[in-house]
Amino acid sequence: MTLAAVHGKGTKVYLDEFDLSAYFQSADISATLDTAETTGFGATAKTFIQGLADASISLGGMWSADTDGSDEELAALLANATSPILSIPTGAGVIGGGVWIAQANETSYNISTPVVDIAAVSADFQCSPNTTANLTLGAAAGKQLTKGDSIAFGAVGAQTSVDNAAGTTAGGFALLHVPTNTIGGGTTTWKIEHSTNDSTWADLLTFTAVAAATASSELIAVAGTVNRYIRASSTTAGSSGSITSMVSFARF
Repeated sequence: MTLAAVHGKGTKVYLDEFDLSAYFQSADISATLDTAETTGFGATAKTFIQGLADASISLGGMWSADTDGSDEELAALLANATSPILSIPTGAGVIGGGVWIAQANETSYNISTPVVDIAAVSADFQCSPNTTANLTLGAAAGKQLTKGDSIAFGAVGAQTSVDNAAGTTAGGFALLHVPTNTIGGGTTTWKIEHSTNDSTWADLLTFTAVAAATASSELIAVAGTVNRYIRASSTTAGSSGSITSMVSFARF
Protein backbone atom coordinates (compact mmCIF):
# COMPACT_ATOMS: atom_id res chain seq x y z
CA MET A 1 0.00 0.00 0.00
CA THR A 2 1.29 3.47 -0.92
CA LEU A 3 0.83 6.05 1.80
CA ALA A 4 -0.64 9.26 0.39
CA ALA A 5 1.00 11.47 3.00
CA VAL A 6 0.75 15.25 2.66
CA HIS A 7 3.28 17.75 3.99
CA GLY A 8 1.85 20.57 6.07
CA LYS A 9 3.94 23.28 4.41
CA GLY A 10 1.36 23.74 1.64
CA THR A 11 -1.50 24.52 4.04
CA LYS A 12 -3.15 27.91 3.61
CA VAL A 13 -5.44 30.00 5.80
CA TYR A 14 -8.18 32.20 4.34
CA LEU A 15 -10.14 34.31 6.82
CA ASP A 16 -12.99 36.37 5.34
CA GLU A 17 -11.45 38.41 2.50
CA PHE A 18 -7.87 37.91 3.72
CA ASP A 19 -5.20 35.37 2.80
CA LEU A 20 -3.31 35.15 6.12
CA SER A 21 -1.31 32.05 5.22
CA ALA A 22 2.10 33.72 5.53
CA TYR A 23 1.46 34.60 9.20
CA PHE A 24 0.54 31.12 10.46
CA GLN A 25 2.60 28.04 11.24
CA SER A 26 -0.08 25.69 12.54
CA ALA A 27 -3.76 25.05 11.91
CA ASP A 28 -5.59 22.46 14.01
CA ILE A 29 -9.15 21.33 13.30
CA SER A 30 -11.09 19.26 15.85
CA ALA A 31 -14.42 17.62 15.00
CA THR A 32 -16.37 15.63 17.59
CA LEU A 33 -19.73 13.86 17.85
CA ASP A 34 -21.37 13.31 21.23
CA THR A 35 -22.98 9.97 22.01
CA ALA A 36 -25.66 9.10 24.54
CA GLU A 37 -25.79 5.67 26.14
CA THR A 38 -28.93 3.59 25.58
CA THR A 39 -27.88 0.41 27.40
CA GLY A 40 -30.75 -1.26 29.27
CA PHE A 41 -30.97 -3.97 31.92
CA GLY A 42 -30.13 -7.40 30.58
CA ALA A 43 -27.79 -6.13 27.86
CA THR A 44 -24.38 -7.76 27.51
CA ALA A 45 -22.77 -4.82 25.68
CA LYS A 46 -23.23 -1.08 25.78
CA THR A 47 -25.30 0.65 23.08
CA PHE A 48 -25.28 4.30 22.05
CA ILE A 49 -27.06 6.82 19.83
CA GLN A 50 -25.47 9.79 18.09
CA GLY A 51 -25.86 13.19 19.70
CA LEU A 52 -24.60 16.67 18.88
CA ALA A 53 -21.76 17.46 16.48
CA ASP A 54 -19.11 20.04 17.36
CA ALA A 55 -16.05 21.49 15.66
CA SER A 56 -13.33 23.98 16.53
CA ILE A 57 -10.28 25.50 14.87
CA SER A 58 -7.02 26.69 16.43
CA LEU A 59 -4.45 28.81 14.60
CA GLY A 60 -0.91 29.61 15.68
CA GLY A 61 1.76 31.76 14.09
CA MET A 62 3.61 35.05 14.02
CA TRP A 63 2.53 38.43 15.36
CA SER A 64 2.71 41.26 12.85
CA ALA A 65 1.68 44.90 12.82
CA ASP A 66 1.07 44.83 9.05
CA THR A 67 -2.09 46.44 7.71
CA ASP A 68 -4.55 43.54 7.34
CA GLY A 69 -1.96 41.33 9.09
CA SER A 70 -2.32 38.77 11.85
CA ASP A 71 -2.68 41.15 14.80
CA GLU A 72 -5.04 43.62 13.14
CA GLU A 73 -7.45 40.99 11.86
CA LEU A 74 -7.43 38.60 14.82
CA ALA A 75 -7.80 41.39 17.40
CA ALA A 76 -10.75 42.88 15.49
CA LEU A 77 -12.64 39.58 15.37
CA LEU A 78 -13.11 39.39 19.14
CA ALA A 79 -15.41 42.41 18.95
CA ASN A 80 -17.06 41.39 15.69
CA ALA A 81 -20.73 40.43 15.95
CA THR A 82 -20.57 38.68 12.58
CA SER A 83 -19.05 35.20 12.52
CA PRO A 84 -16.09 35.06 10.12
CA ILE A 85 -15.71 32.36 7.48
CA LEU A 86 -12.56 30.27 7.14
CA SER A 87 -11.09 27.97 4.51
CA ILE A 88 -8.04 25.86 5.34
CA PRO A 89 -6.86 23.80 2.35
CA THR A 90 -4.28 21.18 3.26
CA GLY A 91 -1.26 19.97 1.35
CA ALA A 92 -0.47 21.61 -1.96
CA GLY A 93 -3.84 23.34 -2.31
CA VAL A 94 -4.79 21.84 -5.69
CA ILE A 95 -8.19 21.79 -7.36
CA GLY A 96 -9.98 18.74 -5.99
CA GLY A 97 -7.80 18.68 -2.88
CA GLY A 98 -9.15 18.62 0.64
CA VAL A 99 -10.20 21.77 2.46
CA TRP A 100 -11.86 22.46 5.81
CA ILE A 101 -14.45 25.22 5.52
CA ALA A 102 -16.38 26.77 8.35
CA GLN A 103 -18.27 29.66 9.83
CA ALA A 104 -16.85 30.19 13.30
CA ASN A 105 -16.71 32.66 16.19
CA GLU A 106 -13.30 33.66 17.50
CA THR A 107 -13.32 32.74 21.20
CA SER A 108 -9.77 33.68 22.20
CA TYR A 109 -6.80 35.65 20.88
CA ASN A 110 -3.39 35.40 22.54
CA ILE A 111 -0.06 37.17 22.03
CA SER A 112 3.23 35.76 23.29
CA THR A 113 6.54 37.69 23.30
CA PRO A 114 9.36 35.42 24.53
CA VAL A 115 12.75 37.07 25.06
CA VAL A 116 14.56 34.52 22.87
CA ASP A 117 12.07 34.11 20.03
CA ILE A 118 9.68 35.96 17.72
CA ALA A 119 6.43 37.45 18.94
CA ALA A 120 3.68 34.90 18.37
CA VAL A 121 -0.10 34.79 18.13
CA SER A 122 -2.71 32.10 18.62
CA ALA A 123 -6.46 32.15 18.14
CA ASP A 124 -9.30 29.71 18.78
CA PHE A 125 -12.54 29.52 16.81
CA GLN A 126 -15.78 27.79 17.74
CA CYS A 127 -17.70 26.67 14.67
CA SER A 128 -21.29 27.87 14.69
CA PRO A 129 -24.53 26.96 12.89
CA ASN A 130 -25.64 28.72 9.75
CA THR A 131 -29.28 28.31 8.79
CA THR A 132 -29.11 29.67 5.24
CA ALA A 133 -31.52 27.63 3.11
CA ASN A 134 -32.60 25.78 6.28
CA LEU A 135 -29.31 23.91 6.47
CA THR A 136 -27.24 23.58 9.62
CA LEU A 137 -23.47 23.58 9.35
CA GLY A 138 -20.40 24.06 11.44
CA ALA A 139 -17.10 22.93 9.95
CA ALA A 140 -16.97 20.39 7.16
CA ALA A 141 -14.42 18.78 4.89
CA GLY A 142 -14.92 19.76 1.26
CA LYS A 143 -13.13 20.07 -2.05
CA GLN A 144 -11.14 23.04 -3.27
CA LEU A 145 -12.48 24.38 -6.59
CA THR A 146 -9.88 27.08 -7.25
CA LYS A 147 -6.25 27.11 -6.14
CA GLY A 148 -6.09 30.58 -4.66
CA ASP A 149 -3.81 31.69 -7.48
CA SER A 150 -4.02 34.99 -9.34
CA ILE A 151 -6.14 34.66 -12.49
CA ALA A 152 -5.46 37.18 -15.22
CA PHE A 153 -8.39 39.03 -16.79
CA GLY A 154 -8.15 37.02 -20.01
CA ALA A 155 -8.15 33.67 -18.15
CA VAL A 156 -11.35 34.21 -16.15
CA GLY A 157 -13.77 31.39 -16.91
CA ALA A 158 -14.48 27.75 -16.01
CA GLN A 159 -12.03 25.93 -13.75
CA THR A 160 -11.13 22.23 -13.77
CA SER A 161 -14.01 20.00 -12.62
CA VAL A 162 -13.98 17.79 -9.53
CA ASP A 163 -15.44 14.25 -9.60
CA ASN A 164 -17.24 13.16 -6.43
CA ALA A 165 -17.88 9.63 -7.83
CA ALA A 166 -21.67 10.02 -7.30
CA GLY A 167 -24.29 12.68 -6.85
CA THR A 168 -25.71 13.57 -3.43
CA THR A 169 -29.14 14.78 -2.28
CA ALA A 170 -28.58 16.69 0.98
CA GLY A 171 -27.18 19.95 -0.39
CA GLY A 172 -24.00 21.59 0.89
CA PHE A 173 -22.30 24.92 1.36
CA ALA A 174 -19.70 26.95 -0.48
CA LEU A 175 -17.19 29.63 0.48
CA LEU A 176 -15.63 32.36 -1.64
CA HIS A 177 -12.57 34.39 -0.60
CA VAL A 178 -11.22 37.18 -2.82
CA PRO A 179 -8.13 38.58 -1.08
CA THR A 180 -6.80 40.57 -4.06
CA ASN A 181 -8.63 42.02 -7.04
CA THR A 182 -7.28 44.50 -9.57
CA ILE A 183 -9.91 43.88 -12.25
CA GLY A 184 -11.26 47.30 -13.14
CA GLY A 185 -14.18 48.55 -15.17
CA GLY A 186 -16.83 46.14 -13.90
CA THR A 187 -17.84 43.40 -11.46
CA THR A 188 -16.61 39.80 -11.42
CA THR A 189 -19.05 36.99 -10.61
CA TRP A 190 -18.15 33.53 -9.31
CA LYS A 191 -20.56 30.60 -9.44
CA ILE A 192 -20.47 26.88 -8.77
CA GLU A 193 -21.84 24.63 -11.49
CA HIS A 194 -22.69 20.93 -11.35
CA SER A 195 -23.07 18.16 -13.92
CA THR A 196 -24.07 14.52 -14.20
CA ASN A 197 -21.65 13.79 -17.06
CA ASP A 198 -18.80 16.35 -16.84
CA SER A 199 -20.05 17.84 -20.11
CA THR A 200 -23.42 19.57 -19.67
CA TRP A 201 -23.36 22.09 -16.82
CA ALA A 202 -26.04 23.82 -14.75
CA ASP A 203 -25.72 26.55 -12.13
CA LEU A 204 -25.75 25.25 -8.55
CA LEU A 205 -25.22 28.61 -6.83
CA THR A 206 -24.01 32.11 -7.65
CA PHE A 207 -22.05 34.35 -5.30
CA THR A 208 -22.74 38.06 -5.01
CA ALA A 209 -20.88 39.95 -7.76
CA VAL A 210 -17.51 41.24 -6.57
CA ALA A 211 -17.10 44.97 -7.24
CA ALA A 212 -14.18 46.18 -9.35
CA ALA A 213 -10.83 46.28 -7.51
CA THR A 214 -12.47 45.11 -4.25
CA ALA A 215 -11.73 42.25 -1.85
CA SER A 216 -14.68 40.09 -0.80
CA SER A 217 -15.88 36.92 0.95
CA GLU A 218 -19.17 35.04 1.17
CA LEU A 219 -20.77 31.81 2.39
CA ILE A 220 -23.77 30.29 0.59
CA ALA A 221 -25.67 27.10 1.49
CA VAL A 222 -27.85 25.12 -0.92
CA ALA A 223 -30.41 22.35 -0.44
CA GLY A 224 -31.24 19.34 -2.55
CA THR A 225 -29.36 17.50 -5.28
CA VAL A 226 -25.70 18.16 -6.01
CA ASN A 227 -24.65 16.28 -9.12
CA ARG A 228 -21.53 14.11 -9.37
CA TYR A 229 -19.25 16.73 -10.96
CA ILE A 230 -18.77 20.27 -9.71
CA ARG A 231 -16.62 23.18 -10.82
CA ALA A 232 -16.10 26.88 -10.18
CA SER A 233 -16.64 29.34 -13.00
CA SER A 234 -16.26 33.09 -13.27
CA THR A 235 -17.29 35.90 -15.59
CA THR A 236 -16.30 39.53 -15.50
CA ALA A 237 -17.62 42.81 -16.83
CA GLY A 238 -14.19 44.33 -16.24
CA SER A 239 -11.64 45.26 -18.84
CA SER A 240 -8.21 44.45 -17.37
CA GLY A 241 -6.33 43.29 -14.28
CA SER A 242 -6.38 40.05 -12.29
CA ILE A 243 -8.24 38.43 -9.40
CA THR A 244 -7.15 35.98 -6.70
CA SER A 245 -9.99 33.76 -5.53
CA MET A 246 -10.39 30.74 -3.28
CA VAL A 247 -13.62 28.80 -3.92
CA SER A 248 -14.56 25.57 -2.14
CA PHE A 249 -17.62 23.38 -1.62
CA ALA A 250 -18.60 20.78 0.98
CA ARG A 251 -21.45 18.34 0.48
CA PHE A 252 -23.77 17.27 3.27
